[in-house]
Amino acid sequence: MPDRSQSLPIVIRQAGIAERLLLEDLQRRASLASPSDQAQLLAHPDAIELPAEQIAAGLVYVAERQGRIVGFGVMLPQSEDEAELDGLFVEPDNWKQGIGRLLVAHLERVAIDAGATWLRVLANPDALSFYEACGFTRIGEQQMRFGAAIVMRKLLPAGRGGE
Repeated sequence: MPDRSQSLPIVIRQAGIAERLLLEDLQRRASLASPSDQAQLLAHPDAIELPAEQIAAGLVYVAERQGRIVGFGVMLPQSEDEAELDGLFVEPDNWKQGIGRLLVAHLERVAIDAGATWLRVLANPDALSFYEACGFTRIGEQQMRFGAAIVMRKLLPAGRGGE
């Protein structure tokens, strides 16, 4: 029998502080499913941390299906006209179902409402094609704790930030 849960609607909402450990566990599962992250994360499990301050500030958004969190993203204001998509994680058994795209679209609206005209992301090499499909363009590289990340940027449509 086919899994009908994939056709159920996704609800995106702000995360609650009590969900922090659940979200860190989701991040760990998603990151370990990414080949380029496995060795470093197994060697440094402390690398996964979702700051409670980001949740309390309303910067973390979760995607839910039937009350189950299946993904989350973090949008951090960087400057007057730029925001950063600081993390995007989807449960591995929910990959390729459009959840990541829904989260990116929601975070774009949040960034526009905050006045941003650009959204930036430091992409894992395994996620490069995903972000390109979402309209991001590669603009460089930045050294991170475990190696180089791909710096990508997207011009946001005019909204409150573009008026």
